[in-house]
Formats: sequence, C-alpha cells, structure tokens
Amino acid sequence: MDKKEEYLRKPEWLKIKLNTNENYTGLKKMMRENSLHTVCEEAKCPNIHECWAVRRTATFMILGSVCTRACRFCAVKTGLPTELDLQEPERVADSVALMNLKHAVITMVARDDQKDGGAAVLAETIRAIRRKSPFTTVEVLPSDLGGVSENLKLVMDAKPDILNHNIETVERLTPRVRARAKYQRSLDFLKQAKEMQPEIPTKSSLMIGLGETKEEIIATMDDLRAHDVDIMTIGQYLQPSKKHLKVLKYYTPEEFNELKEIAMQKGFSHCEAGPLVRSSYHADEQVNAAAKQRQALGDKQVQQA
Repeated sequence: MDKKEEYLRKPEWLKIKLNTNENYTGLKKMMRENSLHTVCEEAKCPNIHECWAVRRTATFMILGSVCTRACRFCAVKTGLPTELDLQEPERVADSVALMNLKHAVITMVARDDQKDGGAAVLAETIRAIRRKSPFTTVEVLPSDLGGVSENLKLVMDAKPDILNHNIETVERLTPRVRARAKYQRSLDFLKQAKEMQPEIPTKSSLMIGLGETKEEIIATMDDLRAHDVDIMTIGQYLQPSKKHLKVLKYYTPEEFNELKEIAMQKGFSHCEAGPLVRSSYHADEQVNAAAKQRQALGDKQVQQA
C-alpha cells in the first residue's frame, strides 16, 4: 500500500485558522514565566489559537506535564512523574486573577503514583481560585482518581462549578484506546459526583473517528444519561503523531449536527458537537444558571465599589 493511502486525508472542514495576536503571545509568555502547563499545548488542541487569541481562555493542566498512563490517543508525555509542586495551586490562581477569567478550566495528568491520585492538589487549586477570584466559575477535569470515592469527595467538597470527566470512547474500544481506564468506572465516577453534590452539573466528552458505529455513539449517550450526566461534548479524533491510533473516519459537520440533535433529545442540558470540539471547547458557555447569577452579582458589586 502506498504510504499516502495509509492515512486518511484531512477534509477541508478541519482547516484551522491560526491567530497569533498579542493575546496569544502574551498568554504563552505568562504560562512559561509561571512554570504552568496547559492542556491546550500539551495535547496539541486544534482550538488553541481561537481560545488564546480570540476568547482569551485557557485550560490549565496541573500536577506536572508527565502522565502515568499511556493512552493511545493522547499527546501528553508519559513516564515517571515529577514530585508534587504544592505551590502550583497558588500560581494557577494568580494567573487566573491576572487574566481576569470569567471561567477557568483545570485539568490534570493521571497521577497513579499518588494515593489520592492528585485529588488534594486539585481541590486546593479550586479553593485558591475561589480566594483570589471569587466570581470566576471553575470547571475541573480530573482523571478517574483510581476509582476511589474518597478521592473524588476531596474534589467535590471544594465545590467546583462543573465536574467534567471524559468517557473518551465507546465501551467496545475502551481497552484499546484508554490505558488503565475502565468504561464502567468512568460512568460510576460521574454518577458518584452527582450523588455527592447534586447541584453541580456533570459533563463528559466523546471523541469519534476511531472505528465506533453510530449505534455505539448513541448507546454511550444513553449510558451517560443513565448516570445523570448533564452536559456532553462530541469531537473528531485527530492523530497527534504516527505512534498514536489512526483516524478511521472523518465525520462531516452535518453528521455532528445530527449527533447534537440526538444528544439534546436524550435530555442533555447542553451539547457541543463538531469536528474541532474538545472537552473544554466554549466551556465558558456551559456554566449553569446559578454560576452565571454568581458572576452577575460579582460584576454588580465591582461596579458599585
């Protein structure tokens, strides 16, 4: 087989508009000066230019830049992680305040080397942002924290505005796509989060193009709804490098629109679906009504001050 035929050619609708204005370069400089990592960079997110340059939003990745898992879809480095940086929560909170973010997304590498999976540092990051930016809404995107409910409770007790945990792929493909993760464990994790804090919306993301069927995508929607997940995002899998899993199908924008309609019919309160949609894409638009009211109150207080 000719090498060019081994990989599907990217369709026109996956072209990304680059924008390296002062917002983009300024954010990049600030991240480096504060020794911070973003999933935008580490996971080679296709929306980095839109988010950094236009929306001025970023997803912080804490607990280092080295993951203890080697998922076959992910560009984040894998290996022996560094020691925990207990000052990281304060540095993230300082950056959120400096950027004057309305909505901050905090994700993390998997830290299976830690008994709590990194939950305590994540929880402290939420609290630090609350102290320094009390009217910024906070979304967290943890690993499954080993499936230990006590670890999840540490995070939920810190009261994030959204708890996001990605199912990533359909049940049949999970063993091949996700290292050490389990489909049912992720579903249980999401349900437990809702049981611990019923007022906090839960969210999950599915990437497609790895060989799943439409029926399997719909079955995953049903599984998420059966575990009380409120928000869903659906995006196209893009191969980060030749050592990662190949793309088996590029879905059209029309197919994504259809999947979004199906998801909304299933009862999700919000669904983002599109070729370049990622878990944190337009996350600021997905905050619940209570959080928006909290922001409005903060803006009013600032104006009156």
